[in-house]
Amino acid sequence: MRNSLSLLIIMALASGAAIAEPQQRTKVHRIGYLASASALGTPEEAFRQGLRELGYVEGKNIAIEYRFAMGKEDRLHGLAADLARLKVDVIVAPSTLDAVAAQQATRTIPIVMALSSDPVGTRLVRSLARPGGNITGLTTLSPELNGKRLELLKEVLPRLSRVAVLWNAASPEKALEFEEAQVAARSLRVPLQSLEVRGAKDFESAFRAATRERAGALLTLADALTISQLSRIAELAAKSRIAAIFSEREFVDAGGLISYGPSSADLFRRAAIYVDKILKGANPDTLPVEQPTKFELVINLKTAKALGLTIPPELLIRADKVIKP
Repeated sequence: MRNSLSLLIIMALASGAAIAEPQQRTKVHRIGYLASASALGTPEEAFRQGLRELGYVEGKNIAIEYRFAMGKEDRLHGLAADLARLKVDVIVAPSTLDAVAAQQATRTIPIVMALSSDPVGTRLVRSLARPGGNITGLTTLSPELNGKRLELLKEVLPRLSRVAVLWNAASPEKALEFEEAQVAARSLRVPLQSLEVRGAKDFESAFRAATRERAGALLTLADALTISQLSRIAELAAKSRIAAIFSEREFVDAGGLISYGPSSADLFRRAAIYVDKILKGANPDTLPVEQPTKFELVINLKTAKALGLTIPPELLIRADKVIKP
């Protein structure tokens, strides 16, 4: 009887161990998310959706440590250092500015950038094909695309004589991007007017300068600062009666005239694929930086009407989305 009881106890313990073993094998990966932005929004939801499509569930097999700088760039480095101290498995950095802060905080934790406009020019990676460090991800190709945006402005305004370029002068990346825009503008014979901003207080004076110089259109170089002021830029452009083009479709939704660029939602979903590969053992130094394949042209006809502009029919046909009056 005693032997039978001992056998039952052993079997019960073995059974319990068999049940517990799979539970012990379920690892919860910790993902750091470092952003200049102020809160969760559409990009973050696209990223989380991408993770869900790959089988990741928050609270079950992943935990996301969010760190938002709330639009204050000076906070980024401290937040990046915090994620490095936590020893997360991977850090997701939406913009170049975020990626730079993350890379300065750690050279060992893998970093995935989602919307870097020029990772080679800013020396985040050695090349797109072989990043060569602890960072990889996706690029928006903004320097190359600004030439296309200027061409689109010329289609709408054939007699365009001057384009104001609104950009964050505190960002080295945007300085490079402005130089690239100048090269494209020279080939199109369209002079550029530099509108430099460094904070939210600079936007009104920048638009006053554009009005004084009689700029016929506005090109905005996207970064955390300008994106945080989307609605304000659209409002100031309308008030100044300036046709404005942007890289993000959210700008057109806010009242801007045209946007042309990669789908940011698509890029954030694809950033989840990079995170998945790294969590499964891939080394970021050999994961090529991916260039966008999906581009969106969005036109706001309500804004065009308010500006007294007629959008060429051939341009409307090419548009992915047209916002009608």
